[in-house]
Amino acid sequence: MNGFETLPAWAALPVALLLIVGGAVILIGALGLLRLPSFYQRIHGPAITVTLGAGCLLLASMLYFTVLQSRLVIHELIISAFILMTAPVVAMLIMRAAVYRDLRAGKRNAGADSGAVYSFPEKE
Repeated sequence: MNGFETLPAWAALPVALLLIVGGAVILIGALGLLRLPSFYQRIHGPAITVTLGAGCLLLASMLYFTVLQSRLVIHELIISAFILMTAPVVAMLIMRAAVYRDLRAGKRNAGADSGAVYSFPEKE
């Protein structure tokens, strides 16, 4: 017995919908990680969807435990703030590390030179 049976219908429906939407968004991000061809395209799937998917799951958890315990449960807000602050920064650092790796290796057409931000040194 986990308490979901005692949850009123007005709360069970949004919790279920948020769980389904959050799981679907995370699944789409994982499929993007598997299906896209280059590293620079693959990093966008998880980087973008982790925030929205995790946000939906945390909202569902917050609503579930608030209704179940008859008091405001806000522990998930701390988790949400941590994810919102760290996920974009981590994705940016991973992408920058890949760009510098490609620049050091001298790889052309790897995505590092798009937008003419970075330039490859001419070899003598």
